[in-house]
Amino acid sequence: MLLKEIKEIYHKELDQIYPKEEVDSFFAMLIAHHLNLERFVLAMQPNLTITKDEEKPLFEALSLLRLHHPIQYIIGTAHFMDMEFNVDENVLIPRPETEELVRWIIEDFRSIETAEKLTILDIGTGSGCVAVSLAKNLPAFEVHALDVSFEALEVARKNAIANTVDVEFFEVDILKSWDTESKYDIIVSNPPYVRNSEKREMHQNVIAHEPGLALYVADENPLMFYSAIVGLTKKHLKKNGCLYLEINQYLGKETKQLLRNSKFSEITLRKDMFGNDRMIKACDLKI
Repeated sequence: MLLKEIKEIYHKELDQIYPKEEVDSFFAMLIAHHLNLERFVLAMQPNLTITKDEEKPLFEALSLLRLHHPIQYIIGTAHFMDMEFNVDENVLIPRPETEELVRWIIEDFRSIETAEKLTILDIGTGSGCVAVSLAKNLPAFEVHALDVSFEALEVARKNAIANTVDVEFFEVDILKSWDTESKYDIIVSNPPYVRNSEKREMHQNVIAHEPGLALYVADENPLMFYSAIVGLTKKHLKKNGCLYLEINQYLGKETKQLLRNSKFSEITLRKDMFGNDRMIKACDLKI
């Protein structure tokens, strides 16, 4: 079958569900993943024909896309910080906004020189994208990461190996307790922060397929994980250390006040590329 004919079928089946440009992107990602073909191959070879065996994964993916499966779960990988990460439905798909949080940390600490080994803790690591990226870009740091999900930690461990970094992972529920005396120079977290009432603003592929455990909180207590993280930080953040958080865009002031009430004196609220309150840095914790 001609490859361009399959692309036409994609648009016929999907253009009522997704923007046309997104369908083009899906098709490009799939032919790159399954056929090792460049995005613009049809411009150079408009009559390119593929075999029945080569067609099969493209039509299987089409069926999943019609059911709102995220393309990253279909191909099993996502790009983050110029690296490739394994992803499945046990972990969130890494977002560009989270890259901004990681780059902020790297900017702040890349030039630091010290004879002492510095340490980072990533809380709620999921795919490990934050922990692995920091380990890759800040080799002077020892990186630890926590998650409540055993399945997510299995994915994160694979990603650390695939990207050739050392990260120590722990299965921990921060809403309960963590029996350790370790202290850290940096604590970072992208915890669940989407209120249940905000689901209506989200795409169906997120609601139906990404893990709710890593996304949602009750409207009555939307900062529950931030409160738990602050409690953990009081025990495990070193003097002069910093806490970095990704946050709900609608709760920037409330999150900032929580940190101020928790005795942080240097608090910076930063917007993301879309102009939304998205991340906070808090330092100088008075214990």
